Amino acid sequence: MLPTEHRLRRREDFAAAVRRGRRAGRPLLVVHLRTGLTSGDTDPHAPGESAPPARAGFVVSKAVGGAVVRNLVKRRLRHLMRDRIDRFSAGSLVVVRALPGAGEAGHDQLARDLDAAVQRLLGGVPR
Repeated sequence: MLPTEHRLRRREDFAAAVRRGRRAGRPLLVVHLRTGLTSGDTDPHAPGESAPPARAGFVVSKAVGGAVVRNLVKRRLRHLMRDRIDRFSAGSLVVVRALPGAGEAGHDQLARDLDAAVQRLLGGVPR
């Protein structure tokens, strides 16, 4: 599971990542990334303060499936993001939005799409 300090919880943080961040879309999911610090976070260059960790949040709508399917998709995505959160710079906000096909997809398919989207956002891989 994704540690508490790496979870995105506030509505404002979700909105900042989705509205002002970059995005990479795949058939099963869309990843939104906003790098850097937000106005409410601490300054990493201030004495005695450390940069906030990268945080990730997940959006799984009813279009994906019923409650059981949505929770399964969220658990899978949290598990996958746990191993990938260290790739993002400190203070980054990441929102993973599952698309309707994610409910029928397996763990490996979600992992491939997540890896491709993250690689595109971080490495600038062309479409």
